[in-house]
This record gives sequence, C-alpha cells and structure tokens, in this order.
Amino acid sequence: MTGAAVRVVLADDHPIIRDGLAALLTATEGIDVVGTAAGGDEAVRLSVTERPDVLVVDLHMPGGIDGVEATRAVRTAAPDVGILVLTMLDDDESVRAALDAGAAGYVLKGDSRQQIVRAIHAVAAGATILGSGVSRRREAPVVPDPFAGLTARERQVLEMLAGGGSTAVIAARLGVAGKTVTNNLSAIFAKLGVAGRTEAALLARDHGLGRR
Repeated sequence: MTGAAVRVVLADDHPIIRDGLAALLTATEGIDVVGTAAGGDEAVRLSVTERPDVLVVDLHMPGGIDGVEATRAVRTAAPDVGILVLTMLDDDESVRAALDAGAAGYVLKGDSRQQIVRAIHAVAAGATILGSGVSRRREAPVVPDPFAGLTARERQVLEMLAGGGSTAVIAARLGVAGKTVTNNLSAIFAKLGVAGRTEAALLARDHGLGRR
C-alpha cells in the first residue's frame, strides 16, 4: 500500500460529525474518503461494494444494526477491510465488545486529528491500535480491595490496629469489651489469611489504612 492513499468509508449517524470528519480527512494527504454512511447497514454495504482499506465506524447508530454488529458483519463479508471504531464511548465494556467483534482500532472523538489519522494508517497497515484515552484506561490495573470481605466494624478495628492501637485502646475507643475486640481480630486474621496482629497491621498500612 506504499505510495497509495488509504481508502476510507466513514459511518456515523450525526451529519455534522460525519461531514466534518469527511472534510477533514479529504484534506489530509494520504487518505481518500470513498463513501459515507449514516447507519450500520449502509456501512456494511459500502464496505462490500467499495472495499475500502479502512471502515471508520461509530458504535451507537439508530435503526438497523449498531457499530458492533456492523463490525462483525464486515469481518465476515469483507475480511480484508480494517475496522476503526471512532466513538464517544470509553467504557471497558464498549471497548471489549468492539475488539471482540473484530475491530482493529478504537479511538475517541475527543482525540486529536493527528491521533485519528495515525490510527487510520495503523489499521490500514494491519496493526491494532487504541487511542490514548482508551489505552490509559486499559493500562490502569483495577486493584481489588483486600478488605472487601470485612464488616464495617472489622474494618474499623483493623484501621485502629494499623494505627498502633492495642486491644485495650481499641476497646476503649469503641466502647466495647476487650473480648469483643479479640473476637473481631480473630475474624479479621482468618478473612485476610494472616498469622496475627503484626502481619494484619502491615497489610493494612500497605493499603493506606491507619496512617491518619
């Protein structure tokens, strides 16, 4: 494809966005817009008849089929067409659905013109690409709460333990018997899988508890 313009079909149900993007890409060297579609059905038809290098498609389009279904249909009917999703949706579920359907790229409408153009060329070259906003979200690991299984009282006791409180001090602050705190601590150790007070306190402090 060296030296040849990337042939693109645009699919978006918003005329202002569709026409604006078409004008922007038409004015961009190395890209040739060969068709525009207002819905998923038309996007699939143009992908089959025009055989673009890249279909740029939004996810939410009224009537017929949406962007995910259109992506899946194009992958079956015109597997040589690369698919780039261009949308406002940045949630993990939407990204996963698009990629699972066969999209090679996913960028946001808030990304810069340079990022969108770069993504089009990347998909045309057979690469997989995520826009900067999407990649930042997916790269950020979701850290599970190690204390999710504790009751509110157990978490309160753990917080005080991590802050250096003894059983007697914790009992006095909570207005309960020392035996109650001891029972709470036993339950905490079992739920966290730790051997005792020191290990529980260190784990809690590692996750920000007891530092106030």
